[in-house]
Amino acid sequence: MTRRDLRWKGAGLALLALSCTMAAALEGSPLALAFFPVALLALPLLLHGKRVGQMVRAGWRGHGRTVDILHAARLRRRR
Repeated sequence: MTRRDLRWKGAGLALLALSCTMAAALEGSPLALAFFPVALLALPLLLHGKRVGQMVRAGWRGHGRTVDILHAARLRRRR
């Protein structure tokens, strides 16, 4: 695992920890629900690391075949 991948996963862990801590601190408050989407967004980062960034960039550029593009990029890196 590369440092870049670890940074992405670390960011996911930080977002998840922050959102869970804030939701626990605001227990019983309707404001705690605002941190639930942040926790859900942090899970893919925590699990998949830098590939989430690749998927987002490919989606912004309008690629309909995002999975094929990511697979091709992975194959190019292995060469």
